[in-house]
Amino acid sequence: MSDTMTSCQEFEVTVYTSPGPTCGTFSRLWINLIGSQGQTPPSSVNKGNHHLLPGSACPIQVRANGPLGHVVLVRLRLEAQTGFPNLDWHCNRVEVRRLAEGLGLGPEDTETQVFLCDRWLQTADGDVELRSGKLCLLKDETEEKLKQHRVKQLQQQQQLIRWRVFADGAPQCVDLKSLSELGPNLSYKHKSPEINLHYLRGFMGRAEAWTSFTELEKLFAHSGHQNSTARFVKTHWMEDWYFGYQCLNGCNPLMLHQIRLLPPKLSITSDMLRPFLPEGSSLEQELQKGTIYLLDYEVLDGIPANVINGKKTYLAAPLCLLHLNQQGQLVPIAIQLQQTPGPQNPVFLPSDPGCDWLLAKIWVHNSDFHCHQLSSHYLRTHMLGELWCMATLRQLPDVHPLHQLLMPHIRTSLQINFQARMSLLAPDGVFDKAVGIGLDALPVFLNRASHRISYRSLCVPDDVSDRGVDKLPQSFYAQDALRIWDVLYRFVLSWVGLYYSKDEDVKQDSELQHWITDINTHSFTLSAGFPQSLRSQAEVSQFVTMIIYSCSALHAAVNFSQLDFALWMPNCPASMLRPSPQVKEALMEDDILSFLPDVNSTCRVLMSLRLLSQPTVDFVPLCHYKETVFRDGAHLRLVEEVQAELKDISNTISKRNSQLPLPYPYLCPGSIENSVAI
Repeated sequence: MSDTMTSCQEFEVTVYTSPGPTCGTFSRLWINLIGSQGQTPPSSVNKGNHHLLPGSACPIQVRANGPLGHVVLVRLRLEAQTGFPNLDWHCNRVEVRRLAEGLGLGPEDTETQVFLCDRWLQTADGDVELRSGKLCLLKDETEEKLKQHRVKQLQQQQQLIRWRVFADGAPQCVDLKSLSELGPNLSYKHKSPEINLHYLRGFMGRAEAWTSFTELEKLFAHSGHQNSTARFVKTHWMEDWYFGYQCLNGCNPLMLHQIRLLPPKLSITSDMLRPFLPEGSSLEQELQKGTIYLLDYEVLDGIPANVINGKKTYLAAPLCLLHLNQQGQLVPIAIQLQQTPGPQNPVFLPSDPGCDWLLAKIWVHNSDFHCHQLSSHYLRTHMLGELWCMATLRQLPDVHPLHQLLMPHIRTSLQINFQARMSLLAPDGVFDKAVGIGLDALPVFLNRASHRISYRSLCVPDDVSDRGVDKLPQSFYAQDALRIWDVLYRFVLSWVGLYYSKDEDVKQDSELQHWITDINTHSFTLSAGFPQSLRSQAEVSQFVTMIIYSCSALHAAVNFSQLDFALWMPNCPASMLRPSPQVKEALMEDDILSFLPDVNSTCRVLMSLRLLSQPTVDFVPLCHYKETVFRDGAHLRLVEEVQAELKDISNTISKRNSQLPLPYPYLCPGSIENSVAI
């Protein structure tokens, strides 16, 4: 082409607005084409009869007054119109085609370039630049301007997404004063199902103890009768086999672990436990066989308890020993309610008077409530999801293949966690008004719980093997988690293989190494075993699988199950109004009531759990993606494969559940949300 031709290039540009009913805008849109050698002056897109309406396509011809070269970026800028509302605009894409008329260009020179956007733009954004082409690593960039574009995007994100300490020693969170600072692309609106709180709201004025179990049964008859799992819980909650079952398949299946040696702080002897073991066996033999398990809530030791309704509450830090009996049932055989052995810290046994043994189990459930809500649920899924989301936004540009793979699973965490800190975990929220660990103790607990998390504990195959629950006959959480992890890992490994052809590519990806450094800098200590760098395709795939699993399947297991096991409040009390017993005193049923939460705090907790445990009406199932990038070529093939495998797992789980007296549905892939949405 002659210099005259290159200086008189014309392009047909079409701007597509996304089809959603609120995607259009009144604002004026300006566009520049940025080439490898220059750029065009700004052109107005929606002038005359062209409007940025939902689902519309606005064509415009753009002329380059000087040398442009190959088009590498499209710059968009919205400008508010006087007298019209300043509405956000959702741009789907921009298509650019060089006009060949009179220039003698070949077909390859006039191919349409697609510049994907698929996000909201605001007038406050100023200039927004879109790039064409496929996802790629930094090493694969051929245009210097595109390398600069990656750097510029990350610099802008690091100014917007800033770190803040919520609790010393815990993963850090986003520094926001209001939700509007996130902007429309990191905010979301979801449709919640209609939730019936009618029978719970009326108790808010009763700051007093329940007068009888009959009162509790009447409340349950109205608020829990339609929940089949809750009805099963109410029927069996006092039975030892069901206590053990909940350790494996309840809302907190992460605490139980196998032991080969007794912890020295547990004050028991072999003779004490002989009546509860198989005839002719001993505690030492059962330990060697691997049939002894432990729940240890030492993270609660010395944590200050809340004051609720003007009354002091109390916390325990139990040790509970369980045995896998010859019927394949896991049953509790000893409970010590505090960590320090001594005459005022008795060990409760199944042979103790009925209400003494029952109260000891209730104390364990109370401790488990705190560890479930704040560690297994909030810390391991919400706080970590926010940590991973922030690092991804700050260190991986949009065009990085792992940014695109991760964001559908973690994007919602910033908003939902900010809202939680402003409501549930704020003054006058449910933790302040109704939970044994209140606001003063919250940072202490999160600090301790964070120090007890290891990388292996977040990777399902390592976790269930280390805890010795992978082979237990009724460990449905572990069985299902292993199935899902395996499918996710192979999906991620294949995705990683599309872009990293060898391990050396992983080591040389500076963006990836900055990402893992940002995560480590703002989360855990070296002793937790998290990788300080990523050196192979397998290491990247394991780490990314851990993120996706934690924010989807694990969240489903610990969130959507919680109401089922809490509707019958004595099975899951959120606070205790008397200290743990220092002697065995042959309690009566009414004595147990005096330990349990007041009426209003009971109902406040149940209202919160009812709101939190309902899947959204518009939720996206695991590995179902709305983003355009997942409908492209090799990506689409991988997505279709993982969806088919997850469907097979759903069928397997459904078939098994149909043969169980109490199904375990929480890890059925069709009911797993793609991200932490509530």
